[in-house]
Amino acid sequence: MNRRAKGNELQREAGLGARWFAQRGWKPFPFQREVWAAMADGRSGLLHATTGAGKTYAVWFGALANAARCGIDPLAPQAPRLGVLWITPMRALAADSARALQVPLAELGSGWSLGLRTGDTASAERARQDRRFPTVLVTTPESLSLMLTREAARDELAGVHTVIVDEWHELMGNKRGVQVQLALARLKRWNPGLVTWGLSATLGNLDDAMRVLLGDTPGTAVRGGLDKTLVIDTLLPHEPGRFSWGGHLGKQMQQPVVDEIERSGTTLVFVNMRSQAEAWYQMLLERRPEWAGSVALHHGSLDPAVREWVELGLKEGRLKAVVATSSLDLGVDFLPVERVLQIGSAKGVARLLQRAGRSGHAPGRPSRITLVPTNTLELVEAVAARRAAQLGRIEKRATPDKPFDVLVQHLVTVALGGGFTADALYGEVITAHAYRTLTRDEFDWALAFVEQGGTSLTAYPEYHRVQAIDGVYRVPDRGIARRHKLQVGTIVADSAMQVKYLSGGRIGTVEEGFISRLRAGDCFVFAGRTLEYVRTQEMTAYVRRAEGRKGLVTNWNGSKMPLSSELADAVLEVLAAADAGDFDAPELQAARPMLNAQQRISRLPTPGTLLVERIRSREGQHLFLYPFGGRNMHIGLASLLAWRLARDAPNTFSISINDYGLELLSALPIDPQPLLAGALFGDEHLQDDVLASLNSSELARRRFREIARVAGLIFTGYPGQAKSARQLQASSTLFYEVFRKYDGGNRLLGQAENEVLSQELDIRRLAASLERMRGQRIAFVELAVPSPFALPLMVERFREKLSTEKLNDRLARMLKDMERAAG
Repeated sequence: MNRRAKGNELQREAGLGARWFAQRGWKPFPFQREVWAAMADGRSGLLHATTGAGKTYAVWFGALANAARCGIDPLAPQAPRLGVLWITPMRALAADSARALQVPLAELGSGWSLGLRTGDTASAERARQDRRFPTVLVTTPESLSLMLTREAARDELAGVHTVIVDEWHELMGNKRGVQVQLALARLKRWNPGLVTWGLSATLGNLDDAMRVLLGDTPGTAVRGGLDKTLVIDTLLPHEPGRFSWGGHLGKQMQQPVVDEIERSGTTLVFVNMRSQAEAWYQMLLERRPEWAGSVALHHGSLDPAVREWVELGLKEGRLKAVVATSSLDLGVDFLPVERVLQIGSAKGVARLLQRAGRSGHAPGRPSRITLVPTNTLELVEAVAARRAAQLGRIEKRATPDKPFDVLVQHLVTVALGGGFTADALYGEVITAHAYRTLTRDEFDWALAFVEQGGTSLTAYPEYHRVQAIDGVYRVPDRGIARRHKLQVGTIVADSAMQVKYLSGGRIGTVEEGFISRLRAGDCFVFAGRTLEYVRTQEMTAYVRRAEGRKGLVTNWNGSKMPLSSELADAVLEVLAAADAGDFDAPELQAARPMLNAQQRISRLPTPGTLLVERIRSREGQHLFLYPFGGRNMHIGLASLLAWRLARDAPNTFSISINDYGLELLSALPIDPQPLLAGALFGDEHLQDDVLASLNSSELARRRFREIARVAGLIFTGYPGQAKSARQLQASSTLFYEVFRKYDGGNRLLGQAENEVLSQELDIRRLAASLERMRGQRIAFVELAVPSPFALPLMVERFREKLSTEKLNDRLARMLKDMERAAG
């Protein structure tokens, strides 16, 4: 075929999208045509466009055009071999994507087959796919890595010509994204012409995100400049009050939330934690018992069948409302959803926009999200979030830097999937952005670790996971191979126990730590039901319904999401405007009594002013600072300041933190002069001082537990025979101590320390905050009573020590004094 004829053929196939759109009476947007043309030309890239703008069909018809470029007929009556991989971060999104992709294939009369392969895929369907993969496979990073462990992986996957990574922003900043990078490097080795596209609606660093996705492949960035109406408003409390603390307004907002749902169409109610989802589900039914069956619950611990029922009910418009966590954050297409409510802070601009996009999820339809404050400061945060969103101040994402646990796992995966030679795999791995600076010595360490267990595990055959046979590294032991396949992936959570009825029927999973605190006869709330705990047997908690009885709301472990830098900066800007008398927003009018009380008792922090407050009480001396750096950074900063203060004048401190500030409480007086002079804000020896100020070895030991699981050192057990959290903790602690004593150069130990600093303590943000604090004017206020900003920090500490009854008594006394001081 000559060049002109080939060009006409490509144009015809790229026109499949235009043809299908015309059949539906639609007109493609310019960015969709741009993506079709780029993919028809064999170019990779990243598409950034508004939620609901049509990203899916932009890259889907681009994939069909790329298939035509490769000589594969998109309208073939028979299904070609596997050619398109569609990677999604969530199972709910995978199922929704598969449904969306199937529609054009059916309507265009294509014989292409399409399948779904995730952790929820039935074993019979997996067996069918094992005999022959479909032409298009929608999958997750974990399932793709499992495909790479197959002996025939190269034969099965070498024909893949297009990879789409949906919601790339959700994967880019974590180890699951690193998994994707390594998998793409493998696929590109087998097919150098592989076309890869990422999709996102909420990225603040688009060019960086594209480089991370594509590695050493050049790319085309396409921005979908589609105008879309976005409404961000707030459900105002009737009595916000002058004093507030975490969760203070929650119960007051119960009836207003019910009223909003009642007057709206299908509504999504987002919360940030699973325990919060269970609580709000109960609160809705408490006010409207007749909603049982039309209001549902959705989070990751529920049984897959329950989640699928909820998702289908949303799509078909059968549900009045669904209370959900981030399990429904991403691009699932629920057209009937009219309203989105966000309970409490979304903590970030990107997350706010992502959740807003669940309503009006179609071109031309407005998206609306209504913020529901749970404390008065969240009214200020609502104004800041709206202004930051309007200005496009979206958080940036960064990929982890050469995590060795993921590399170690990948080496065993590739050894299973046909084997590798060291030189070739090293050259392949460094094309992944996360490993672009990986040295050959570092790679050889990882290889030696999986070959002979490093310097401390050489005597144990189970850690000799790969072996060079005729120069090719393979996994020689079937038991090792089976254990590895059962643990592929980087999602690490506390051991989960099945929850089942005594009479049969699975409800979902709950963390082992929660169940271990229950005694027979105790009741708890899970999956929207009150359940009575009966017994535990073989990692399964057996329960029965407990009608008419109250129970504990299930607590899930995991840290609270910290306030993002972009949103924290926006909050300070709003406070500065309020300090100058600007209350030009309904939320600020509602928060005005609290802000005025803060000004009378103390003052407001601003971007140029660091507020430091001090008060004496029967407990000792309290020092409050408000850097607005987020929870994770404040943990490190509070520990650092306490350590530096005690270094010069021995003292013992209790610490309390939230997203806005921190409290240092000491029995002995605190000299504030080092703070006021800025002497404590230096960044010299910062890393050493932070590690010295904390129980860093305990933090690293806990982080190492997760790294050891990813690296395959700890086996969590066969199906139905899972090991307990206590067993896993003991195993990881043993490895940690052995490596420290006999293998000090073990790179997994260094990774644990680095992850503590970069993730748990956010040391980069800490360094940036210290730099900003050095440039701020310090406003020091001696308090007669706690300020409205100080009270939430004190309540955080009280909750750890006092019962609810005693806490209420303590608060009542404090509030009386504060009301008098505020006038």
